[in-house]
Parts: sequence; C-alpha cells; structure tokens
Amino acid sequence: MPLTILEDPLIEFRNVSYRVADTQVLSGLNLGVQRGEALVLLGRSGSGKTTTLKLVNRLLSPTAGEVRVNGLPNNDADPIRLRRSIGYVIQDVGLFPHFTVERNVGLVPRIEGWPEQRTRSRVQELLQMVGLGPEMSQRYPHQLSGGQRQRVGVARALAADPAILLMDEPFGALDPLTRAELQREFLSLQQRLHKTVVFVTHDLREALLLGSRIALMEAGRLVTVLAPQDFLRSTDPWASAYVRAFADGLQPVTDRGTS
Repeated sequence: MPLTILEDPLIEFRNVSYRVADTQVLSGLNLGVQRGEALVLLGRSGSGKTTTLKLVNRLLSPTAGEVRVNGLPNNDADPIRLRRSIGYVIQDVGLFPHFTVERNVGLVPRIEGWPEQRTRSRVQELLQMVGLGPEMSQRYPHQLSGGQRQRVGVARALAADPAILLMDEPFGALDPLTRAELQREFLSLQQRLHKTVVFVTHDLREALLLGSRIALMEAGRLVTVLAPQDFLRSTDPWASAYVRAFADGLQPVTDRGTS
C-alpha cells in the first residue's frame, strides 16, 4: 500500500511493522492522521487495528519503522508523559473501582498538578459534556450502568484536554440502543471539540457514521483509506474485494478477539 500523504499529519506511521515471536502482526504500515480528523481503523479480529492504536501511545513499540506524533518519533518521548498527553478509551472502560466518578475523571489533572478548584471545575464541565448530572460525581463505578461507565471513560480521557484521543471498540460491549445513543453523542462531541481521533471498530455502520476517513485493515496490512462516502463504491481493483466482503456481512455485533 503506498504512503498515505497528508499535509502536516499529527500522527504518522512510516513503514511500521510489528512482530511477536513468529507472528507478523503488522507489515509495512504507512499512514498519516490529520489534525482534527476522526480516522477509523476498520477490520475483523486479528487484522492489526488494536496493535496499530497501541503503537501511538507506546503501549507497544514497532519492531521496524517509525511512529511519529506531532512531528517527532514517539520512541524518543518519555512514555509516561506521552500517555498522559493522549486520551485513551477502551471497551471495558478500566475505571478504578474504589474511586468515585469525580476521582476517576480528575485523575490525570491531579497527577499533572492542577489546582484543586480547576480540577473540580473541569470534572463538572466534562460530566455535563458527556450527559451526566453533577449528582453522578460521588458515585462509584459499580453504581453505574454500562453506558454511564462508558461516558465516564470518555470524560476521563478528555480531562487534561489532550490533542489526541485513542478509542478501542469503546461502545462494543453495550446494548444496541445505548450504543447508538453514545455514537450520536460522540459525533456531536467531536464536531464541537475537533480532537484528533483514532477509533478502532469492526462495525462498518459505526465506521461510516463516525469516521472522517476509514482505514480498512486485513491480516496486518492496510488495504485502503477512503472517506465514508467513497468507501462502499471503491473502484480500486485490489481493495474493492475486501470492501465488498466487509459490506456483505463481516459486521459482528461483538468482537472480543485480538485485533
């Protein structure tokens, strides 16, 4: 797949490969993510999309090639500082069960040394932004519904106002109605905040709704990168077969496999 060239990308993958023992997970990935866009990594389980996501915040490091964030190789960055500057939302949320909602959302600002009043104001602002009332701030994760926990996870990822937001199947474990509601809310939020988002999903409908571009992956390789309106009518002879296969039914409701 040729290099996807963008003007001043915030995230770049330059001929990136990732290997575990004898398994080649990613091969020769060239991809740029523009500032303010929502790039969806679409693919079935094992296609390499979650691995790609984790290379951005150095939860994984490439075995070949280079990942650049804001123009700099992320391997040169302090991994702790890098991760604190990037929001990260996963399917199972990962809230601290012994922390209240307020403490979960305010975690990174407090670690960063924000004044307490500023942190509390930011928490309340974000809870309102994701559709949770102020009364939710003193509840614990076990007292929340799945959709509420996911909203808290999004709020926590946004707490320190990161430029980049990584989202790994964030709505995949929710029931269809709650999932549709959170998709609409996320789309509205992104239109207001213009974060640079990398969003992993196996669901074509979700990709078409939320992505400014869709990067289709298969077996550790990038098949094609297209705008949603062009995705289903791709004329690339090599890519169109994969696009058709996905459109014809590779849309499971949940996907717990490695990706």
